Amino acid sequence: MPEARTSTPRERYRTQVRAEIKEHAWEQIATAGASALSLNAIAKRMGMSGPALYRYFDGRDELITELIRDAYRSQADTLRAAAEAGADLAGLAHALRAWALDDPQRYFLIFGTPVPGYHAPDDITEIAAETMAVIVDAAAAPPSPGGGTDGAFDAHLETHRQWAGDRPAPARVLHRALSFWSRLHGVLSLELAGQFTGMGFDPALLFEAELKDLLGP
Repeated sequence: MPEARTSTPRERYRTQVRAEIKEHAWEQIATAGASALSLNAIAKRMGMSGPALYRYFDGRDELITELIRDAYRSQADTLRAAAEAGADLAGLAHALRAWALDDPQRYFLIFGTPVPGYHAPDDITEIAAETMAVIVDAAAAPPSPGGGTDGAFDAHLETHRQWAGDRPAPARVLHRALSFWSRLHGVLSLELAGQFTGMGFDPALLFEAELKDLLGP
């Protein structure tokens, strides 16, 4: 059996510098948003020249792609771990909210306003689909799925199910998964954007109420 390849000092240094660049990128995003991301500003913070930093990332889009890829991978891994630990749809909802609250900027990078002029590569969609696969599987689990009773949309989903990957779920299960995904992200987006601030209620209780309404008794 061949031995695992050991990285060289040069490779380890490159990995370390790329990680530091991403840390500074997240700081910029938290301050001014992803659309204002500047590699030259990051280079200045790190005491590097602009051209030197471009040896680690080809440009802004490659850096954004790395951040988005990391965010989607973190979300997919979080929900998969919850599912493997036995979480049902309600458990996945709580895992999703905890993940979002842990790092709102990471959440908004993938669920907020798209970065102008940026187009994500296909593998980003593939990672995002892993999350939906976990949700579809949970939506299909007993007890018998409720919700998803709109006949016209269910019929539409029969021929528009590519987002669900290879999951052979009936249309009403796909509908339930989409309702779960869209309604909870709606509440989360409003909460993380501060829209509930000053309204005098607990957003966690609203989230719980929406979840119970969505999933039923």
